[in-house]
Amino acid sequence: MIVAITSIDIDQLELKRAKQLAGTKSNRETVDLALRTLIAVRRQPSAVERIIARSFEPSQIDAPTISPTVQSAG
Repeated sequence: MIVAITSIDIDQLELKRAKQLAGTKSNRETVDLALRTLIAVRRQPSAVERIIARSFEPSQIDAPTISPTVQSAG
């Protein structure tokens, strides 16, 4: 991993909220997680499109199809 030392202005209240939501301890850990999350979220639609576009032969699909069972409460 290549690390770049940089100086950025970050809203302290937003940083505090992000740390609480993420459960991170340091500012660096919080920003790193935020960057990785942004990248993953932005890549997700293209990954889904690639999966949807694939075609499978019946022999490639080996998991049986099952119907979910409904469990009654009580």
